Amino acid sequence: MRKLCLLLLLLGCMASLHAEDGYRLWLRYERISDAALLQAYRNSIAGIYVAGNSPALQVALQELQQALPALLDKKIPVLQQAQGASLVAGTLQELGTIAKDIPASALQQAGTEGFCIFTVSAPAKRTVITANTPVGVLYGVFHFLRLLQTHEPIRQLSVISAPRLRYRLLDHWDNLNRTVERGYAGFSIWDWHKLPGYIDQRYKDYARANAAIGINGTVLNNVNANALSLSKAYLEKTAALANVFRPYGIRVYLSARFSAPMEAGGLKTADPLDPGVQQWWKDKLKEIYSYIPDFGGFLVKANSEGQPGPQNYGRTHADGANMLADALAPYKGIVMWRAFVYDAKADQDRFKQAYEEFKPLDGQFRENVAVQVKNGPIDFQPREPFHPLFGAMPQTPLMMEFQLTQEYLGFATHLVYLPGFFREVLDADTYEKGRGSTVAKVIDGTLEGHAFSGMAGVANIGNDRNWTGHPFGQANWYALGRMAWDPRLRSEKIADEWLRQTFSNDPHFVNPVKKMMLASHETLVNYMTPLGLHHIMGYSHHYGPAPWYDKAPRADWNPVYFHRADRNGIGFDRTPSGSNALGQYTPEARRQWENLRDCPDEFLLWFHHVPWTHTLHSGRTLWNEMCYRYQSGVQGVQQMLNTWDSVVRYVDEERAEQVKMLLNIQLQEASWWRDACLSYFQTFSGMPLPPGIPAPAHTLEYYQSLTFPYAPH
Repeated sequence: MRKLCLLLLLLGCMASLHAEDGYRLWLRYERISDAALLQAYRNSIAGIYVAGNSPALQVALQELQQALPALLDKKIPVLQQAQGASLVAGTLQELGTIAKDIPASALQQAGTEGFCIFTVSAPAKRTVITANTPVGVLYGVFHFLRLLQTHEPIRQLSVISAPRLRYRLLDHWDNLNRTVERGYAGFSIWDWHKLPGYIDQRYKDYARANAAIGINGTVLNNVNANALSLSKAYLEKTAALANVFRPYGIRVYLSARFSAPMEAGGLKTADPLDPGVQQWWKDKLKEIYSYIPDFGGFLVKANSEGQPGPQNYGRTHADGANMLADALAPYKGIVMWRAFVYDAKADQDRFKQAYEEFKPLDGQFRENVAVQVKNGPIDFQPREPFHPLFGAMPQTPLMMEFQLTQEYLGFATHLVYLPGFFREVLDADTYEKGRGSTVAKVIDGTLEGHAFSGMAGVANIGNDRNWTGHPFGQANWYALGRMAWDPRLRSEKIADEWLRQTFSNDPHFVNPVKKMMLASHETLVNYMTPLGLHHIMGYSHHYGPAPWYDKAPRADWNPVYFHRADRNGIGFDRTPSGSNALGQYTPEARRQWENLRDCPDEFLLWFHHVPWTHTLHSGRTLWNEMCYRYQSGVQGVQQMLNTWDSVVRYVDEERAEQVKMLLNIQLQEASWWRDACLSYFQTFSGMPLPPGIPAPAHTLEYYQSLTFPYAPH
């Protein structure tokens, strides 16, 4: 008997080994903890019926079968007919008279991917989840389950929801050898060597997690692409992933190597106007679609950071994009042509190059091409002004590109919740057509009437058990999907949803941790790049502070290029007296930044070279304000640690300890940033540290001597 008990105990421990390690993301489906609410939900959901048997409806049914018994701690029968079912799901066509009380206008608003959830009373009271397409029903099912997980009332539902953006993608910077560029959560989740024969359960769970937040596309490979991705062997592997993702409404895309006709096809050129090159791409697309009938299209990085492109042949970005677009058009595929371009021959300010190259091409791209623009003009810095291309290309659809992987944000050891920053960019006014011409309206197509609209996030996903390395990194993945579905969503709402689904609904946990998350981005900006400082991270790997670095092979790879500190002051003059990058914005938009006296502090050093003694809005000199901002950042991380310590009793032991260890690392590194940067900048200001700012723990020479040859790249 004793041996049997030990065996059962061991089996129980093994079963719970991964119970709370973060793998389940926002699909934990834990038993409803509120007794009254649990009973109310049980009363409302006595049986389920899903009409139709399409792949999307089958996975919708599977999700309900997995979620409802776990949430309600009760067996929920699946019925073969609607009679007796209190929860019914299916397309309008498949439900027929069951959905007769759903207003026709509601389904019209839902469109091809949206859904309706209504409580109807005839012939019996029930909840109806319906849509015009099976994938819309699937999205509706996930929304309904979100309501349950976040303890929302469901007695009288009247929900109509449709995505405001057509293309909602994750861009994986994953290489074929399973390394991930700027990846901080392990290796790639795509096990190319075992594909197509071995289908990891993680692929399905990846699809479930993405469908739950409305993501409908994934770019599988790095924008620094390898032509081998387009070979027969790898297309078979890609097709295997596409087969897993298809029922969840997710299409696969590939980053295309522009020189593939030469590297994979044996041609002597990749000139986009060469008939042989054009035919090669047409033949390649015919092959791709024979493997993947719903292939989404190509993402392209061209003529940037050494990548080949149409400029190699004296052609324009439009020439290159249109050549691929023409080959994709018969299959309704798209091209996402990245605007991240710069080279050694650029203007004296790297800020300006994308605008200078793409603005003259406005209106020259095919209708199935979007220019994919980073949120800011440099490179995913902790804070950037919105990219001047937003509002400058009215005849061209522009897609937003955000970065979830924390390349410039302390990697996956720092807790930084990004939707507030995303919201800052989306709400920025371009004044393209007068006041209210926000970036959000540019990318959702409403400002200029474009049907092509989209948002992409550079993925922070790896093969770590919890997917993102830092447990709170999941929140940024979640937010990308929710904001791509509706760019108007507030960061507070998204944080609340994520916390309740991922950790706990207890307000004693949710409220303080939500406050911590919402403050985390400003905290990080303060201890890394306050007052508009940017790109002062370590060379190449971008880990840690290195504002002194000046030995890169190109000027615009050096931190000194960006901060320009000297005895007179600090900051990059982008006014007419400097590079005049401000001239790329509309007059109304540039007005907020062009005057030193009125420029908001957060963008001060982005646009002005400011004397150390200049008085800021706080009443402090620039030097003193910089010192206080760095100190405030360190104190902010300490407050995050204090908050976490106060709520750990509401969290499972594994994740509680993991987050605490990471916050301790973040505190150490925030102090390092403060001490190293102030030590260096003090050599220019020549001013003492103000009261309350601790002396650096080490000498400047010590900080400058630190090297990190194996930091993740």
